[in-house]
Amino acid sequence: MLSALSIRNLLMIDRLDIEFEPGLNVLTGETGAGKSILLDALGLVLGMRSRIGADPQGVAGGEVAASFELVPGSAAKSLLDSLGIPEDGELVLRRAFTASGRKPFFANDRRCSAEAVRPLAEHLVEIHGQHDDSGLMNRAGHRSMLDDFAGNDAAARTALAAWKRWQDARSALSAAAAAKAAAAREEEFLRHAVGELEDINPEDGETIRLEERRRLIKASGRIRDDLAEAQRALGFEGAERVVSDAVRVVERLVPDAAGRLDQVVPALDRALAELGEANKALDEFSDSMRFDPHELERVEDRLFALRALARKHRVAAEDLGQAAKDLRGRLEAVENADAEVARSSEEEARSRAEYEKSAQELSRLRQRAASRLDKRIKSELEPLKLGKSVFKTALHSTEFGPHGQDAVEFTVATGPGVPVGPIRRIASGGELSRFLLALKVCLASDADGLCMVFDEIDRGVGGATADAVGRRLRALAKNSQVLVVTHSPQVAALGDHHWRIAKPDSGSGIHVEKLAGTARVEEIGRMLAGGSVTDQARAAAEALLSDA
Repeated sequence: MLSALSIRNLLMIDRLDIEFEPGLNVLTGETGAGKSILLDALGLVLGMRSRIGADPQGVAGGEVAASFELVPGSAAKSLLDSLGIPEDGELVLRRAFTASGRKPFFANDRRCSAEAVRPLAEHLVEIHGQHDDSGLMNRAGHRSMLDDFAGNDAAARTALAAWKRWQDARSALSAAAAAKAAAAREEEFLRHAVGELEDINPEDGETIRLEERRRLIKASGRIRDDLAEAQRALGFEGAERVVSDAVRVVERLVPDAAGRLDQVVPALDRALAELGEANKALDEFSDSMRFDPHELERVEDRLFALRALARKHRVAAEDLGQAAKDLRGRLEAVENADAEVARSSEEEARSRAEYEKSAQELSRLRQRAASRLDKRIKSELEPLKLGKSVFKTALHSTEFGPHGQDAVEFTVATGPGVPVGPIRRIASGGELSRFLLALKVCLASDADGLCMVFDEIDRGVGGATADAVGRRLRALAKNSQVLVVTHSPQVAALGDHHWRIAKPDSGSGIHVEKLAGTARVEEIGRMLAGGSVTDQARAAAEALLSDA
C-alpha cells in the first residue's frame, strides 16, 4: 500500500506531503490544478516514463519519495532480499534530480539502479493514465491478466521450468553435434598422432633419465681412468702395501711390547680388509662403466625422437606421456561422439515432450478461464453502459515459448453488427477505461497489497454510469488500495478518503487538502454546479454522500 508521497522543488510544487489511506482515495480539483503532476511524480519515483522526466532542467534540485507498507510474504519483499536492501515492513523509494541531469534512485536509502526499481514497482503500483500504453493497450499483458484470473501460477511455472529444461537439452544437443563435427574434422590427425605416440611409447620422465644416461656414457672413459688411479693408490702398490709392511713391523715388536701393541695388529688387519672392500667396490663400478659401443648412439637417437615429437605437439619433452593420454582421450571422444549425440537427442526429445505436455495443459486451463472471464466481464458491462458491447478473449496458437504456446488478445465489439476486433483498436478512450475497470474488478481477488491508480477513468461518462464506475472502484478497493483522479461527483462521493488539489490565488505551487464533513460537501457541490456552489448543489452533494 502507498502510505505517503513527498515532493520537493518539483515544477509547480515547492513542498508537498500526502499520507494516503487504505481503500478508495479520490483526488479532485479544477482542471489544471495539478492533479496529473502528482501522478507524474509518483511515476518518476517508480522508474516509469513521465512528462516531467523529459525536462531534467525543470526539476533540477527536486526530489520525490514514496513510502509503501509491505505485505508479509509479498514478491516485493523477496525482491528486496535478493537486492540486499533491508526492510522492516516498509519501503521508501526516493529519486533525486540534479543540475547535471542525473536522477539517482534510492531504496531505503540504498542507492540502486532503475533496472532494480522497475521490477519492485510492478509489485507495488499500477498506474492507468489517460495516455499510457500499458493495461489493455498492450496486448503483451493480456496473457498474464488471463493467467492471473485463472490462477495459473503453478501451471505457468511448470511450463516455464519445462521450457528451460528443453532449451538446455537443445543446447546440449547442439553442443554434442558441434563436438561431433569438430571431432570428425580432426579424427585423421588424432589417429595419426596417437599411433605415432604409441609407436614411440614415451614414459613419464624418460628424457630426464636418458639425459643422465647420456652424460654418464660420455664421461665413462674419464671415470674409468680416475677409478684406475684410485685403485692403484689403494692397491698392493699403494696403501695396501704400506699397511702390510706396517703389520710385519708391529708383529716383530709385539713380544717385546708387554701387550701394549696387542690391539694394533687387529686394527691394521681391519684396515687391510676395508681397503679390500673399497677396491672391490671400485672394481664393480669400473665394470659398470663398460658400455655397449652403440648405446650412446641409441640413447641420443631416442632423445632426438622424443624432442622432435615434443616440438611437433608443442609440449615439453617430459610431458609427452601426458600428451599421449590427452590425445587418446580426444580420440575416444571422437569414437563416442555418435553415442553422445544419440543420448543428447533422446534427452532433447524427452524434454520437448514434457514441455509440450505442460504447454498443452496450460492452454487447456487458459481456454476454460477465457470462457469464464468473458462471462464475468459481460456481467460488469451493463452497469457501465457497455451492455451492447461484446468482450471476448481470443487465444491463438503460436510458436513455443517460455509462457506456453498461446497468444492472448482481448477483443471487443462495441455495438450490434460491429465486427469484433482488438480492444486497442476498437474501443474509444472512455470505453477502454470502462473495459479496463471491468477487467480489474474481475481480477481484484489477486490484488492484495497493490496500489492501483486511475487517472480520470470516468472521463466521458456521467449520471448512473459514473455511479457504476465509482461503485466498481470501491469494490476494487476492498482488496487493494485505489487512487483515482476524477471530475465526477458520483465517483468522488463514493471515496473512502477525499483530497482536493488546488492552486493558491497567487498562481504558484499547488495545495492538497484532505476533506471531510462540510468541506467535502462543498467540493462535491462545486463539481456538480461547476461555478458558485448553490444550496441545490449542496443538497445534491449531501444526497450523493448519503447514498454512497
